[in-house]
Amino acid sequence: MKKLLLGALAPAALAMALSGPAAAKDLLFLSEDVPPSLNYDGPNASAPPTQAGIVNLMDPLVYYASETLADGTVKLDVNKFEGRLAESWSYDASSLTWTFNLRRNVKGCDGATFDADDVIYTMQRAKSTSGQAPVGWFLSNVASFKGFTPAVFGDTPEAKAAKVLKDDEVKKVDQYTVQFTQSAENKLFLPVLTIFALYIFDKETMEKHATEDDPWSHKYANNEGVAGFGPYCLTRWEKDKEFVAQANPDYYRGKADIDRVIMRKVPQSSQRLTILRSGLAGLVEHLTPKEYDSLKQANGVKVVSVDGNASTYVHMNWQQKPWDNIKLREAVAYAIPYERIIKDVYFGEATKYNGVMPSFYPGAHAVDFERNQDVDKAKALLAEAGFPNGDGLDAFPEAFQLTYTTETENILGPAATIIQTELSKIGIPVVLNPIPQTQFSDRELVKKDLPFALINHSKPIGVEAGYAIQLLYVSRDKGGLSNYSLYSNPDVDKMWLESAKNEPNDGKRDSVMADIQEILMKEVVIAPMVENRLQWAMSDKVSGVGFHPEQALRWHDLKMAE
Repeated sequence: MKKLLLGALAPAALAMALSGPAAAKDLLFLSEDVPPSLNYDGPNASAPPTQAGIVNLMDPLVYYASETLADGTVKLDVNKFEGRLAESWSYDASSLTWTFNLRRNVKGCDGATFDADDVIYTMQRAKSTSGQAPVGWFLSNVASFKGFTPAVFGDTPEAKAAKVLKDDEVKKVDQYTVQFTQSAENKLFLPVLTIFALYIFDKETMEKHATEDDPWSHKYANNEGVAGFGPYCLTRWEKDKEFVAQANPDYYRGKADIDRVIMRKVPQSSQRLTILRSGLAGLVEHLTPKEYDSLKQANGVKVVSVDGNASTYVHMNWQQKPWDNIKLREAVAYAIPYERIIKDVYFGEATKYNGVMPSFYPGAHAVDFERNQDVDKAKALLAEAGFPNGDGLDAFPEAFQLTYTTETENILGPAATIIQTELSKIGIPVVLNPIPQTQFSDRELVKKDLPFALINHSKPIGVEAGYAIQLLYVSRDKGGLSNYSLYSNPDVDKMWLESAKNEPNDGKRDSVMADIQEILMKEVVIAPMVENRLQWAMSDKVSGVGFHPEQALRWHDLKMAE
């Protein structure tokens, strides 16, 4: 029987069988991809596998506090921070200065010892690349780091001069003390430090791989590895195949329970499911809701689901007709059968999305109204928009191509079909338009020309409502890096920039953010549908999964029973 199974799964299963002798505790972890890079400041920074590699090989200064629950899952306290490479910290409001006392006796994978020089190197590297990297945007637009301003963006002499890190921005006080200065009061400073783009490099090892043409070792991080002070050390990396990491025996939080994690690429979710059922894999991710549901009664296997920041919504491009018509956007929002989608698409592993950001984020505001399916109201709104029964919409054929990625066909395809059927009932002629992820990302992120799309996002990774507002809903020219709908409201921009972003009074800030969220919902910036729970399937001997903002599991949390 085993021989037949291996034959049926070749070459993937065969490769597993030939992967070499097992360590004391090996975990075979299957995903649709492995890290294409370990650079958090390059073109692959947004790829989830890149982030999965970084957060398990490196550590931040601070992170969210966590606890292991009775069911074995790990739960973050997103309102509380704990020290990681920083042991403690303090803030002086009069000088806008944060002082971090660093942890001693921390060793990296190559034996290097952590100290202030590693933090300074990390910030120097961040500033040197801030014109082309997400980290620059995090630091300048989100957290108000002094010296990280739009002036560092570009290749002008002024920009190049501004890229040099100065002591009044980030200062080494002594071997185990560093200071950061902000340009303005900002509540997002600590949340930004938790983001993977600010994990700390091992300066000594990184500089060994530097060259005159590549002083910050980008080639090394793109192709060979990355040097940090995390719980695992990279031992083998085959692009598009396998990513293998060994537990760091000197990790300051204690050696991980699992000795070796083998992250292997198996593109098809159905194949990942089959390999898990065979007992060859211990953990798999990114199955379809239907596949997860099929495993709930399986022997030796369990499905774990937790609340997270993944949401599915309908995108309508404000800059394209006829989506500039609020009544049309409202009609769509009232035509969607939310409860049916939760039941038939997500098999109950989702809740109604009644907001514009994850509901558990600090500062998230529950609006005092919600849109449920109401076909009669949707028809009335469509008529008010000037398109009774859909008359006149045929003048905009491209506007009603509901676009989503072919890679999510098994998840978003059924939801898209339901939406198509329901919108046709009120007269909106929807055509389904699945396209490859690369093409979708180009249109969504670069060209910003998607008129109508079904989007499933695991963002924002900054766990704070203010970060979500800045990222997704502030006008593009005011810092809205991921404002995919091209929404622009001068009042929202002003409320954010003048009040919510830098307001030191928590009560006033929360009030302004609540007002912003009310506006966003009433203007139907998006049509929010569901918040879908995060799920993993695994051997019943494995525990320790849980939510993290970029949805990358922390392997140090994982446990595996004998």
